[in-house]
Amino acid sequence: MDVLITGAHGVVGTAITDYLGDDARYEFTLLDVEPGDGPGETVVADVREYDEVRPHFEGKDAVVHLALVPGTGGAWSRELGWSEPLADNLEALHNVTETAVDADLDSLVFASSNHAVGMVEVRNAPDVYHDGEVLAGHDEPHRPDSRYGLTKSYGEDLGRLAAQAHGIRFYGLRLGSVKPPEYDHPYGDAERGVDRGDWERGSEAYDEQVARLKGLWQSRRDVAHMVDCCLQDESVEWDHFYGVSANERRWLDDLAYARETVGYDPRDAGEEWDGPPE
Repeated sequence: MDVLITGAHGVVGTAITDYLGDDARYEFTLLDVEPGDGPGETVVADVREYDEVRPHFEGKDAVVHLALVPGTGGAWSRELGWSEPLADNLEALHNVTETAVDADLDSLVFASSNHAVGMVEVRNAPDVYHDGEVLAGHDEPHRPDSRYGLTKSYGEDLGRLAAQAHGIRFYGLRLGSVKPPEYDHPYGDAERGVDRGDWERGSEAYDEQVARLKGLWQSRRDVAHMVDCCLQDESVEWDHFYGVSANERRWLDDLAYARETVGYDPRDAGEEWDGPPE
């Protein structure tokens, strides 16, 4: 299977190629705005420019769209105003979706976000990190917590249009929290804060970061497995799945649905960790 990955050198893109790069079922083309290393062909193009990306979709079976133009106000910004980065991300979504349809790809896997339903967390924090009583099921409607979340909600709806009007299979992955290799564990955010000097290990702020990530974490091998499940699937017309590992305290709760629909069976879980790696 020939697969194009946009934003391929980022955190999620490298997780995919770290775990699937040697898989004989795939030939990857890695697209980003800067050159980088990885398995398969690497190309430089800007997803905001249709004419730049169009040639790289030719002959592909699927695209995994991860590219994100920074500056939408941050995942936690509640600003409502329009901005150039916001417009750029919407333009990129249109370009990738239109190009996938024009090039007659079989499927489009889209890096959506937990922030598409982020108000579930915002309205219930910090209790949601501890009590296990608040759950956002598969049928949770869009509840974006930010302009960033709005772009992800829009991307899912655009994918539905492409799927139902043009026949491309669409998978929206509402990713929880995927970390770079050095922080790929449920203590990752807390430890990164220690490294930055934001708080001390064992502080209240540290413990709250651990509690949050033990619910929201998706390991790098689990996100690669989820993408693999979607690429191998031939049954879905349009759907979305929560990108989390098998965390006991997760509030994004459709693992049974994802397992039944595409075979996602995560291997990692936040509660398996009682401290950061030594």
